[in-house]
Amino acid sequence: MGGDTTGLMLLRAPHLTAPHAFSTRVGGVSSGVYAGLNLDDREDDPRAVARNRELLAGALGLPASFARLDQVHGTQVVTVTQAGLWTADALVTATPGVPLAIGTADCYPLLLQDERAGVVGAAHAGWKGTLGRIGEKTVQAMVALGAHPSGIRAAVGPGICGERYEVGPDVARQFRDAGLGDFVLDVQGRAHLDLAGANRAVLRDAGLDDANIWLSGRCSTEEDFYSYRRDAGRTGRMWAVICLQGSSLPGASSPSAGGAA
Repeated sequence: MGGDTTGLMLLRAPHLTAPHAFSTRVGGVSSGVYAGLNLDDREDDPRAVARNRELLAGALGLPASFARLDQVHGTQVVTVTQAGLWTADALVTATPGVPLAIGTADCYPLLLQDERAGVVGAAHAGWKGTLGRIGEKTVQAMVALGAHPSGIRAAVGPGICGERYEVGPDVARQFRDAGLGDFVLDVQGRAHLDLAGANRAVLRDAGLDDANIWLSGRCSTEEDFYSYRRDAGRTGRMWAVICLQGSSLPGASSPSAGGAA
């Protein structure tokens, strides 16, 4: 294993107080086409990925045991109380000390928190999940745990930007039919999707205040990130992670800082 194990670049939303981050590919020990902080072990060296996950957990002061998903581009939300692996596209919990992780490489990761209710969520929103309003379904699952939409803050992390995300006419039609036509862009006569804007609209429709929705503004096709489309399907994955702070976590008495690290 090689690579740079120092200087991880983690993006944080300024309005979330729970330990959280959107990872980039900067840092880590993976090499080759996965060079950097690859967090997906399906094709990369599992030892390198395990080390990368340890580095990420350590940077956030979290246990290296995550609640994570076999993501299927659906809209199922799973409520969890412990680390493990589920087949779905979103996770919610009211259990402190359980880090939720979403993997992406062009799709959009959503992190959500109701600080007062003590509930967090994480969702994977590609075009199918966005069309199926995965963000709204995640809010609903958080409400079932005691959250309130007006108290939920959401962060939309890096994903493929509209200018880079060309889609076919059938996908564009489905977005228009679903009331999301404002996010179908015309770029030189071809249909593109603004998934970041669409997910913000879905979260607003779910009852979140616009001031409580933060967008990273970063595109996954930039060199700091893994991109499935840019790299023709052979690439690593970033993770978006959020965890309710509990007495067992390091630094539990003080919230995590905003900004980038």
